[in-house]
Amino acid sequence: MDEAAGPVVRAFYSAATGSWQYVVHDPATKQAATIDVVWNYDPVHGRTSTESADEVLAYVEAEGLDVVWLLDTHPHADHFIAAPYLQSKLGAPRGIGAMVTGVQELWRAIYDLGDDFPIDGSQWDRLFADGDGFALGELTGRVLFTPGHTLASISYVIGDAAFVADTLMMPDSGTSRADFPGGDAGRLYDSIQRLLRLPDDTRVFVGHDYAPNGREPRCESTVKVQRESNLHLEGGVSKADYVRLRTARDATLTLPERMLAALQVNIRGGRKPPPHRNGTSYLRIPLDRF
Repeated sequence: MDEAAGPVVRAFYSAATGSWQYVVHDPATKQAATIDVVWNYDPVHGRTSTESADEVLAYVEAEGLDVVWLLDTHPHADHFIAAPYLQSKLGAPRGIGAMVTGVQELWRAIYDLGDDFPIDGSQWDRLFADGDGFALGELTGRVLFTPGHTLASISYVIGDAAFVADTLMMPDSGTSRADFPGGDAGRLYDSIQRLLRLPDDTRVFVGHDYAPNGREPRCESTVKVQRESNLHLEGGVSKADYVRLRTARDATLTLPERMLAALQVNIRGGRKPPPHRNGTSYLRIPLDRF
């Protein structure tokens, strides 16, 4: 296998959440993986839809891809995980980082779900540990544990492409927040430094972009560009200075609009809570907790 070979990457943007979703495939075999696909949620009406996931499915069909992995980088705070829906259509296994169990434990307590709610990651087919590999046709995917945004965040490196989720953002936006339960700015700094040690020409695909100053949304840079021009990292900022910067920035931010809904779905692997006697699922919102 040629570890430096470049996979084909197709990005999909969810404007409602500023989220980037990806389909990555090996051009030789057309084996593919999806990464961080959105299950749409309208918080005003309490309504879900599969618009984003269906767009991904249409692309997969049009390109004749064989999807062999349905991957997420962490339990997202701004959208529901679409992997179970994709699995119902494609049959591929679902994967996430092994430390998702810590996120499950933390949020089980916040939502008071009780001891019968499983926190062993059994909602997924594969829990990836740091350094784990997986096949994607003639390419090999590699998992890097990159906590800080959450305690379970991982990045996927496939050939010359790194899917870094909510660690780095586009250089003019800096880096991602670290103030959610289980987040830690110091650990985020260490994770970012690990990513910046990848080869300079590694393509970096981010999990979010909020299109500052009215520009078009973007998703791709390189390790070299991030190291030299990311507004939170340029000049080789020290860990102490970064933690001060990140902490001060996070103190000005409100919670994502969908967070308190999304986490209780996503710690279930992207499934609704069990329905009540009337057949309807309900979300819990912890009052005065945040």
